[in-house]
Amino acid sequence: MSEEIKPVATEEPADVAKVEQEAPVVEQETPVVVNYAEKNLAELTELFQQLTESEDRMKRSKEADAIKSAFYKRLSKDKAEAGEDATVEEPDENTPVEESTVPLQSGPVSPFTAIEAGFKALYVAYKKERAEYNKQLDAEREENLAKKQAIIEELKVLVEEPGEMKDAFPHFRDIQNRWRETGPVPQQNFRDVNDTYQLYVTKFYDLVDINRELRDLDFKKNLEAKTAYCESAEALAQEEDVVEAFKELQKLHEQWKDLGPVAKEFREEIWERFRAATSIINKRYQAHFEGLKAQQAENLVKKEALCEKVEAIASQDITSSSEWNALSKEIEKIQAEWRSIGFATRKENQKIYERFRAACDKFFERKRASFSEFKDSMNENLARKMAIIEEAESLKDSTEWKATSDRLIELQKQWKEIGAVPRKKSEQIWKRFRAACDAFFTARDNRPAGPDNLGGNLAAKKALIAEIQAYQPDVEKDAEARKAFEERWKAIGFVPFKEKDAIQAAYREAMEEKFPGFGQRGRREAGRREGGNNNRRPLSETDRLKEQFAHLQQEIQTYENNIGFFGLSKGAEKLKAQMQERIDAAKAKLEALKAQIRAKEQEEQE
Repeated sequence: MSEEIKPVATEEPADVAKVEQEAPVVEQETPVVVNYAEKNLAELTELFQQLTESEDRMKRSKEADAIKSAFYKRLSKDKAEAGEDATVEEPDENTPVEESTVPLQSGPVSPFTAIEAGFKALYVAYKKERAEYNKQLDAEREENLAKKQAIIEELKVLVEEPGEMKDAFPHFRDIQNRWRETGPVPQQNFRDVNDTYQLYVTKFYDLVDINRELRDLDFKKNLEAKTAYCESAEALAQEEDVVEAFKELQKLHEQWKDLGPVAKEFREEIWERFRAATSIINKRYQAHFEGLKAQQAENLVKKEALCEKVEAIASQDITSSSEWNALSKEIEKIQAEWRSIGFATRKENQKIYERFRAACDKFFERKRASFSEFKDSMNENLARKMAIIEEAESLKDSTEWKATSDRLIELQKQWKEIGAVPRKKSEQIWKRFRAACDAFFTARDNRPAGPDNLGGNLAAKKALIAEIQAYQPDVEKDAEARKAFEERWKAIGFVPFKEKDAIQAAYREAMEEKFPGFGQRGRREAGRREGGNNNRRPLSETDRLKEQFAHLQQEIQTYENNIGFFGLSKGAEKLKAQMQERIDAAKAKLEALKAQIRAKEQEEQE
């Protein structure tokens, strides 16, 4: 007995279209998260080469276009920075292959020409292959459309003229198998063809008088299959990878649509179960991308803050190489922090990167300019020191001992006042200058014995200092003894240059120890001679201490100035150590004098 004919177009309830909109079946490429703007031309070419060699290259056309766009932006920028015409012409699938080769040029060939030609050849070849692939897919879909339309016609005839059920049902099963085996059709024909097919499938089950047992068995198999689809969808709802779960759900929907109906009493229930799992996956998918947008917005805020930091650094007034180097390290840390932050929103990501890159470029361009200027200054200093070396070398064999000594000392002062020179030259020219000075002073100090025997004079002055140190002060004899020591000292001639300051300091120290106020005596006598004042009152004890204090301050300054010149002779480190000991001892005496002066001033006030 035939079942009642009902005008049912599809198995699913009326809201099936709404659910299909929530979980559309789409063919989409998996996004590749790569910041192509950070890649150079060679890296972009290598990435494109790898893409063209991959098995899934035909499904990665968006990635190919992204690499191409990044390549030509980078090419234009690099050509501009190199002083070339920054105009570039991006190829497409219509670009002839012969235009991707290196053009013949009569003049010098730009280094960018071969790079661009190589990339263009890869891109044009890929787009041709992609065009052929799409053309083949279109042809296959058209062919599949014709096959499915023929199957529908065959199914329509079977529904309208079922004949004997023992023959109709196997025929129907064969139609279903052939329908599932036939591939996709053009997108614009999909819904119409599928709806028509489902209409006649439903009619076959609902309108044709078939063997109820066979039909119920078929319903049971379909219910088992759809129950398995529900279980798969429910498992996907728990999948951690939300994007992969969504993609798998699309496949389940395709399989669901190709499967026949279930018994009427289960249709609503099984569909609601499948739809509920679909809704969970869709919501998780949407929440995933909403969360991704929120994270990207947060990343944008972080990157804006880093941009502001680098922009502030790039605008600072920097005057020394140490500051440049310190700030360079700081920017490198900021760049590392930048790389640790994820992408910003698609709309803003490239803009914020270009802002950050511009700030970094500004800083390092300023640094290069500063170091270039500093290098010019060092080269100028090098030229000035070379002139001093040449003069010193021209004087090293001179026998005009006094005049040449004075001139070399003046050259040494000039040398100290000149700034830095290139590091690789510094030690070399210093040794050359020192060698010239040492040659002269060694020759001067090693002159043959005579009235100006420097070695003998040094020995005589050391003996006199020892005699002064052994002197026992006597109020009645001090004035006469001091005068005698002074006259004998003046009668002794010059000593070796490198010993001059040290022996003079030792003499003053010995005389000051035995004859307090010795250092100020010469200046007082000169003042009396110039002013004609022979009736100056005797110094008080406080004044005498203050004169000693001033004299000691002057000696310390002299020691500290002279210590800088000891590097010009052999044994410089030993001499520096000795002079530093004198400086430390003098400073200790200075503190003691300061305490004595305060005590005397306090006594006078009382």
